[in-house]
Amino acid sequence: MRRRGRGLLISMYTTKQGDMWDGIAYNIYGDERRMDVLMAANPAWIRTVVFSAGVVLQVPDVAPNVTQNLPPWRRS
Repeated sequence: MRRRGRGLLISMYTTKQGDMWDGIAYNIYGDERRMDVLMAANPAWIRTVVFSAGVVLQVPDVAPNVTQNLPPWRRS
């Protein structure tokens, strides 16, 4: 499910037993360092380290990381 929130498109993710912030971020964004985006969008779950099954989290869309050190033809 997708909806708009604060100008961003937001999806929902339902956790599986044993999910953790970094693993969810890696599965969704391809980068575990994006877990801060997930945590900011889900303050009610901020103190959770390992999730039980069935927790519904908001997943905001984020812009892809673009490395400025690369020449323009290598950034995509």
